[in-house]
Amino acid sequence: MHDHYLWDGSGTPDAETQRLESLLYRFRHSGQPLALPASLPMAPRKLRGSLLQMPWLPRLAAAVVVFFPLAAGVFFTLRPSRSPGASTGWDVAMLEGAPQIGSQILSDNHVASKLQVGQTLVTNSDSRASISDKDLGEIKVDPNSRVRLLESGERQKRIQLEVGTIHAAIWAPAGQFVVDTPSAVAVDLGCAYTLQVTPDGSGTIRTTLGWVGFRLNERDSFIPAGAMCSTRPGSGPGIPFFEDASPSFREAIARFNSSPKNSHDRDDALADILSQARTRDALSLWHLLSRSEGAARENVYDRLATLVAPPSGVTREGILSLDPQMLDLYWNALNLGDISVWRFWEQSSSPSK
Repeated sequence: MHDHYLWDGSGTPDAETQRLESLLYRFRHSGQPLALPASLPMAPRKLRGSLLQMPWLPRLAAAVVVFFPLAAGVFFTLRPSRSPGASTGWDVAMLEGAPQIGSQILSDNHVASKLQVGQTLVTNSDSRASISDKDLGEIKVDPNSRVRLLESGERQKRIQLEVGTIHAAIWAPAGQFVVDTPSAVAVDLGCAYTLQVTPDGSGTIRTTLGWVGFRLNERDSFIPAGAMCSTRPGSGPGIPFFEDASPSFREAIARFNSSPKNSHDRDDALADILSQARTRDALSLWHLLSRSEGAARENVYDRLATLVAPPSGVTREGILSLDPQMLDLYWNALNLGDISVWRFWEQSSSPSK
């Protein structure tokens, strides 16, 4: 078996080779000639004699122990160096029809296809594809979709869903996989979800496992398993709700999301939400705290407190003033996901939206 990549750096490396290169990068050859002493110290005469008197098999083993590290060192010294984290792209497979990457039409001839950073995967009305990465998970791409790979580093993997629908099953660490859309950024927090973007830039996310963070500027929505949330250009993520909520509750959420601030329609929608909310709908009410003001916020808090008792360390005055620590404590009391995961992502990332 000939591996041209290991010999002269050409060809495509496998994932394990890339992983080892990344781990050993700091020990790479500096580019300077290997400096050797003018003479190498000889082994003590007693040891040399004992080696020569050994039977041939132990002597061969001893020679391997002595010379193999030297040979390995020379091999890795002379190999062309590669930068750490270098990516060979994400694997792409055709599921149906004829998806495209640039001018390349994918087929079922089992030839490996890769999506490189900067490239866009396009599916037409009768084609589907899957994108996968061993450290990330799998993303299935529905018809009439456009997915662009923006970043594939060790700390963050990012795509852009310009239009269409993807189904993501992610096992990467929480916060590592991010999807840009025209109206919000979806941050994986250890989950599986479906994300849809319409031609006008609006979007909908449905979570089936774990939870997802949805953000535009400083507006955040958290969508746990069984819930969904819509987003619109300009206004960003709306109020999330569980899909098993009553039709009238869902309709009231939609009216609240689409109504202007300080309008009678918005006030009426909020009143309907509060009157119909179940204990499970505390998810929606928690988000309404930061999307309402004055007497409306007081009504939201009072209804939320009857559904889920305020945890220790949370006061009515603190929540009404949107104290960040108290809001976080109240979120965690809903048992829908530890908000510290999201806060860690906020501190370690620089979101573009």
